Amino acid sequence: MSDSIVLLPGSTNFESISEFKDCIIRGGEPVFAWKGVCYGVCFHGEGYCIAHEDGKGEQLCKTPDEVLEYIVSGDRLRDVITKVSVISRML
Repeated sequence: MSDSIVLLPGSTNFESISEFKDCIIRGGEPVFAWKGVCYGVCFHGEGYCIAHEDGKGEQLCKTPDEVLEYIVSGDRLRDVITKVSVISRML
């Protein structure tokens, strides 16, 4: 079985911060929406990149915890990661 499995709709949302961190550590590259704005996280060099869907607000982060400090539509990602609507993700 491959680690790169696209989860089916309805099972893609993150149930915990740990699940989100594990996803991006393993290269899951989630795309999610919060307050009508889409964001994406991808592996970049020795860290991670998070940005709006249009590329604005791009931020390079060294750790998953830094990614969780990113502000999404006025809220810290750490505070809302279990509430965002995940559009796609691997793992």
